Amino acid sequence: QVQLVESGGGLVQPGGSLRLSCAASGFTFSIYDMSWYRQAPGKERELVATITSDGRPIKYATSVNGRFTISRDNVKNTVSLQMNSLRPEDTAVYYCNTSPSKWGWGQGTQVTVSS
Repeated sequence: QVQLVESGGGLVQPGGSLRLSCAASGFTFSIYDMSWYRQAPGKERELVATITSDGRPIKYATSVNGRFTISRDNVKNTVSLQMNSLRPEDTAVYYCNTSPSKWGWGQGTQVTVSS
């Protein structure tokens, strides 16, 4: 069955960095565009970044553009999100999925930006 397992979150101070990773299985990963999404408390899930099936980043949310970088490895079936210059407003649970989302959501990984 399809599995999306996110990891790499944690508590970081403003201005810090984190690298998130998502391990995908149960589907043909290499043919799908993939995205990172996030959901902050009390808010709807939002799209953070998208990468094409062949590895081209094509979209970043305005709020993260220039700070976050999405990448993927079609051999390891992973998609990553490098997050730099983190801000308190980046605090959320981060998820990966296809773009648009096709599969059920994984457990996500919590990112908390706080001093």
